[in-house]
Amino acid sequence: MRLKPSPEVPEEPGQFWKDFIRDTAPEFRKSTLDQLSTLIRPIWSELIDGAIFVNGRLKEIFEEVRPDVIVQDNVVAFPAVPASGVPWVRIASCNPLEIKDPALPPAFSGLPLADRSEWDAFRQAYRVLHADLHRSFNAFVQGQGAPPLPDGEFIHESPYLNLYNYPAELDYPRSRPLPERWQRLESCVRTPESAFAVPDSWGEGKVIYLSLGSLGSADTVLMQRLIDLLASSQHHVVVSLGPQHHSLKMAENMVGAEFVPQTAVLSQVDLVITHGGNNTVTESMHFGKPMIVLPLFWDQHDNAQWVDETGFGAHLRPYSFTDQEFYAAIDRLLGDERLHSRLRGISLRLQQHPGTTRAAAIIQQLARSRMQRPTARR
Repeated sequence: MRLKPSPEVPEEPGQFWKDFIRDTAPEFRKSTLDQLSTLIRPIWSELIDGAIFVNGRLKEIFEEVRPDVIVQDNVVAFPAVPASGVPWVRIASCNPLEIKDPALPPAFSGLPLADRSEWDAFRQAYRVLHADLHRSFNAFVQGQGAPPLPDGEFIHESPYLNLYNYPAELDYPRSRPLPERWQRLESCVRTPESAFAVPDSWGEGKVIYLSLGSLGSADTVLMQRLIDLLASSQHHVVVSLGPQHHSLKMAENMVGAEFVPQTAVLSQVDLVITHGGNNTVTESMHFGKPMIVLPLFWDQHDNAQWVDETGFGAHLRPYSFTDQEFYAAIDRLLGDERLHSRLRGISLRLQQHPGTTRAAAIIQQLARSRMQRPTARR
């Protein structure tokens, strides 16, 4: 299935979003409140257009395949899923503030839990900016035979099973427990695509991993500044250069490539410098690594703030941090043996109970049982 019409010129998978982020990179410098109108709403609009475009094709797929269960990992609804009459699973693979709670900060805000003074203003601005988008998409969703969207939401909660991915030690303190149909997987780490080993010549020194993801690394100015700062450090560095790798210059204390097998790298480093995507955050916890988080957009702001508040890393503003702040964060996190000891214990627990295995088991159980199925809307 495609989420847009085929381009006249063939493109690489995911190229649209790489181009989108490249063209909107100036928005990363804005506050999270200002990003609502110039970045968050345009992303929602693009995602909704994709959901509308693909809905007919999804209906065809479901009729052809006749699945026993459908698993959806997306932030907007595909109306064909809840309208299918088939038990379905929602995976929320972004920061769990996506699952609302009045006692928690609003999603995408990056606001602290300890200070509620700006929560209401952010929530109100978000609601006003997205009201018409929600209204029009909700009309389409219901016109396709799916239930109405929840107030202010662009996706349904599954009446069968909902999964989210965040370690217990990093999860938010909710004012009310999530219902049983919500299950926390804690960490779901993919098998490495290939092997990786740090150079033997590096000896016993500390190793830092730098990755802003394939989208964040499109900001080559920011990437090159980070590389240059790390070049002046006493540490070794593994760099995931991203799609603009040809525009970046590494130093002698570094190895890297356009793409590196992240889950193979993480077990061999001492510190992670990341944009704060949910995969990297949860994978860093899985391998017991502290983080310096430089958020750019979406839920990265929430992850950065919460990693800092919980003491598992440091939150730096990507376009305003000083050299001194950067080096101080590195020294503090590498030297905090109490934190490293705590992270080793968390890592051991997470690796003994992989979320991938648990998710597969409960999805399979749903597919087999199909019990207590709500009546499908037709």
